[in-house]
Amino acid sequence: MSVVMNNEQGNITITNHVLAKTAGIAATSCYGVVGMAVKTVKDGIVHLLKKESLSKGVEVTVNEDRSVDVKLHIIVEYGTNIPAIGDIVAKTVTYNMESSLGVNVNSVSVTVEGIRVDG
Repeated sequence: MSVVMNNEQGNITITNHVLAKTAGIAATSCYGVVGMAVKTVKDGIVHLLKKESLSKGVEVTVNEDRSVDVKLHIIVEYGTNIPAIGDIVAKTVTYNMESSLGVNVNSVSVTVEGIRVDG
């Protein structure tokens, strides 16, 4: 389902793909977030997504009042404060979606699917 906004010139339709991509870009711009994650149905293993697949780690639900609910699946860097990252990601995604797309964000749910350890 897409978000449709009406104005005096006509209608503006924002697809779920654009909503999800915007949320994915906002989430990965936050400190401590390595990337988006997706869990395969076949084996249940979590995979780190490449930059061009940011929308696949995001689920967007459009409500009847045209507000959106966002579910993010992320991978974080080892040694970072996970609750703080979750809070920052939720606030950043909300701000970016509301300011750039003009949609009302009802809720943002952040699920940490993994931790990346370098070295």
